[in-house]
Amino acid sequence: MDLSVRALSLFGLLAIWTLAAWITADPQVLPTPYSLASPAWQAITSGDLPYHLGRTLLRVIGAFALAMSIGLALGLAMGLNPKLDQWLDPWLVVFLNLPALVLIVLCYLWIGLNETAAIIAVTLNKIPNVVTVIREGARALDPGLSAMARVFAMPFGTRLRHVTLPQLAPFIAGAARSGLAVIWKIVLVVEFLGRSDGIGFQIHLYFQLFDVTHVLIYAFSFIAVMLAVEWSLLQPWERRTRRWRTA
Repeated sequence: MDLSVRALSLFGLLAIWTLAAWITADPQVLPTPYSLASPAWQAITSGDLPYHLGRTLLRVIGAFALAMSIGLALGLAMGLNPKLDQWLDPWLVVFLNLPALVLIVLCYLWIGLNETAAIIAVTLNKIPNVVTVIREGARALDPGLSAMARVFAMPFGTRLRHVTLPQLAPFIAGAARSGLAVIWKIVLVVEFLGRSDGIGFQIHLYFQLFDVTHVLIYAFSFIAVMLAVEWSLLQPWERRTRRWRTA
């Protein structure tokens, strides 16, 4: 039933797109969905689309792993240590409100137009959001369970694994879902501005050529990947982390 609802929802989106293309009546402004099939197949068989899609995916995975690990550690530390939170909260507010474009440009200016600058720029843009979510989760930890862990003298690693992380799981899942959605969009901007490969680079190329068809093909190719990750990994994981609330 769930799959049928999703299929009908996507079909409705395609119907709206087709209607809009019919009203526009100009394929150079908005091509119909079915008109993308042939050029998309050519991009796939030529190897261009898989190559650039793979480059973007590598950047997304790298930045996501860094942002989640650093954000999880910082958010947990700030949530459990009020004094540390007082010191770092102004930094958090600054980075939360610093535009992504500014960080991207500064990283390119300071580090250079290379892969390191691209990954660092994306990671720095996402860490504050992860820290904010995880900090709230740490503040919501059950003090009774923490007291129990201290009474039984549980080692730090055991307490983290069996007491802290299970309670933080819904917050980690939420940060991961929102993080992945934000990170890939920032990666496209990074590639648009300063990389020679990736989906963002291709969109920049076809933007200069005023080629709406290929802009849509490359954009939707990555959206399709993200939908697959969302439906097959992130949503099932999030449902699993929330099962204890209804148990």
